[in-house]
Amino acid sequence: MKKTILLTGATGFLGSHVLEKFFKEGHKIIILKRSFSNTWRIDHILNKVISYDIDKDNLEMPFKENKIDIVIHTATKYGRKNEKTSEILKSNLIFPLELLELATFFNTDTFFNTDTVLCKYLNYYSLSKKQFVEWTKLFCNKIKIINLKLEHMYGEKDDFTKFIPFIIKQFLMNAEKIKLTKGEQKRDFIYVSDIVDAYYEIFLQVKKFNKGFYEYEIGSGKNIKIKSLVQSLKKLTNNKNTILSFGDLPYRENEIMESKSDIKKIKEEIGWQPQVALKEGLLKVIDWYKNYKDLKK
Repeated sequence: MKKTILLTGATGFLGSHVLEKFFKEGHKIIILKRSFSNTWRIDHILNKVISYDIDKDNLEMPFKENKIDIVIHTATKYGRKNEKTSEILKSNLIFPLELLELATFFNTDTFFNTDTVLCKYLNYYSLSKKQFVEWTKLFCNKIKIINLKLEHMYGEKDDFTKFIPFIIKQFLMNAEKIKLTKGEQKRDFIYVSDIVDAYYEIFLQVKKFNKGFYEYEIGSGKNIKIKSLVQSLKKLTNNKNTILSFGDLPYRENEIMESKSDIKKIKEEIGWQPQVALKEGLLKVIDWYKNYKDLKK
């Protein structure tokens, strides 16, 4: 049965992929964006969905004008673009809290929240994300909360402030040198289509959930040293020139040295598991960026 989905973050990396998947499956999609949002990721589909500009329209309007079945919240601010702390807090805590209040008031069935595996006190981003998760638990007697803790995702249409796109760009542009940490930290990288499939599989089975709080980790269940990943990307891009200067940069404060998702629960309860191996996913992304018109910007 087709549903009405309210999606935040549709102009962003993950949200644009979620939008494409749910639209392709025939669901009615309503997106929340700002009037000045850069819509390049979804321009090909924008006139086929309903959109509200949250800087102009009251946040109640989508709920009053549509019977929304599911909210999928992917919008976020990472703090990588010199945003004020208060802006990060508004985006990652206040805005979704207002959305959750409205979803509860208008009897929306389910609220999907996009969480992070990062520890609470690593930075402003992770703190604000974890604080919102705590708030969702106060609402879970009124609505189904599906909290998805994502590992390090990568894929087409990501921006160059993210690690993998940044490194790929340096290799494709034949940068003289890349300054890096020692690269001993291990990370779990998961391809974006696998993440989207996890959202959709849970969505298909949402009837089996009662009102309450449910949480799943989403990743590959494997990890790799950053140093090994960068060396693999150098090889996969056929880069012969760029010098990799490991150890030039210090680890960030409170650096996590090992991260790996536990996907046993989602495998057993939902039947989802990742399908795209790391090398396969990286090759797809490299191929996409080779043809990206704004690579040199």
